[in-house]
Amino acid sequence: MNNSVMSKVSFSLGELGLMLDSEVKGDPDLRVSGITALDCASAGQLSFLVDPRYRHLVSGCRASALLVSPKFRDLEFNLLIARNPQLALAKAVRLFVPDSQEAAGIHPAAFVGEGVLLGEGVSVGPFAHIGDNSQIDDGTRIGASAFLGKEVRIGKGCLIHPRACVLDRCIIGDRVIIHAGVVIGADGYGYAQDELGRHVKIPQTGIVQIDDDVEIGANTTVDRAAFGRTWIKRGAKIDNLVMIGHNVVVGEDSLLVAQVGISGSARLGDNVVLAGQVGINGHVQIGDRVKVGAQSGIHHSIEPDQAVVGYPAVPLDEFIRNYTNIRRLPKLKEALRRLEERVKTIEEALKKDDGHNRD
Repeated sequence: MNNSVMSKVSFSLGELGLMLDSEVKGDPDLRVSGITALDCASAGQLSFLVDPRYRHLVSGCRASALLVSPKFRDLEFNLLIARNPQLALAKAVRLFVPDSQEAAGIHPAAFVGEGVLLGEGVSVGPFAHIGDNSQIDDGTRIGASAFLGKEVRIGKGCLIHPRACVLDRCIIGDRVIIHAGVVIGADGYGYAQDELGRHVKIPQTGIVQIDDDVEIGANTTVDRAAFGRTWIKRGAKIDNLVMIGHNVVVGEDSLLVAQVGISGSARLGDNVVLAGQVGINGHVQIGDRVKVGAQSGIHHSIEPDQAVVGYPAVPLDEFIRNYTNIRRLPKLKEALRRLEERVKTIEEALKKDDGHNRD
């Protein structure tokens, strides 16, 4: 099965070198009209080698040219050599596969409430719902069956995928992507206990604010604040199945990988990375540029520029020492068993001697 990405446009390697800030090795006039992986590329296409683990696929690759890092400049191929191949790859895909554009306008099966303001070039898909007094700015696309509550504000150039849900009064910035099944602005998990031990709901009166250039993966939930706002700052990228509690702040350009869970009122600094299934306790503060390893549990605040891992999380070098010692436990157990046998032998010999033997 060929999963190649073909395009109606083509570029010469020389043109791509300029647009992708890459050095050209080979024929600068060679034209390519698509991009795909090494194992399914064909003549006339561009492929890429970013991860060294896939170098063995190059020998069978039929692509006309490769996008690579400088460490692969010796390959016998037409090459685009990029200092940042991952970034160059992202730009190349955008060149060959531009974002699809639905025709602007409101589908007849969509519901648009009273007082709604729609900017130029807005598209609203079938069975989408836009609540009263909401505002959708220029070029934003609302997918089929998406739900926008009352007084929602969505900026320019956003993409709201089918069945996404943005509830009352939440604010979305420009160029935000919200994938299918996302729920923005559900009630935070807040209860008070009465004298009989029953749980009384605390009304969640705040909002969710999502700043420019954020992307939120499928089936992620971002709860509204009890008071004030839950705030996802500019450039944050959030994976699928992430849970963000009420009044959480996620800093700029932070990365949250799948199944992360963040309890209420936790604050993440800028450029924080949370790997898959990380859990964050409520009210803790995570400093700028902190990296947290997969399945770690964060129970206390962390200063900036640290890498932590484990449950509970500890600094990475400490975790490595502890893990190394754990790996040694079977050998230590065997050494202890032999030591116990020697001690037992010595004790038995001492009992037999009992201090009465003479030379």
